[in-house]
Amino acid sequence: MVNSNHHTLDAGTVRFTVTEPPMAAATKAAQQEGSAPALETGEPPAKIILTEPVAEPLSRGVVFIPYRTENLHIAPVFGVAALGVSPRVGHIHVFVDDTTWHWADASGVPVIIQHLAPGPHKILIQLVNANHKPIDQGTVEVTVPVVHPHVEPR
Repeated sequence: MVNSNHHTLDAGTVRFTVTEPPMAAATKAAQQEGSAPALETGEPPAKIILTEPVAEPLSRGVVFIPYRTENLHIAPVFGVAALGVSPRVGHIHVFVDDTTWHWADASGVPVIIQHLAPGPHKILIQLVNANHKPIDQGTVEVTVPVVHPHVEPR
């Protein structure tokens, strides 16, 4: 937990293991074979527009990436049934430095990443539909500076 200036107030760790539910493999196979229903909305293509990371937070080692979407609303609505909603809904997937894992975000607020090691990083942000299928994507390359810890005056 951090305050509005991103100074740590408290910290903790949660450990967990992600396992694939039994039906997930069958659903994935059906989608890859093309047997999952393709829904046409008649809407123009959805796009994600990323802006450069905000300079002031970056100077403190915090990557703050504003973005906006066109022809898709960011909303916490998921699943096959949501594919037919109009106007279209979806969310984003965020990948850092070509990792095999990512996180999903349906808040619509800027992507904020802190505690990256100093140096260059590549952040891929995918715009995906309600069923996690990629629609569009953008990449931001950023160099995180070496930041000296802030010492509060006594």
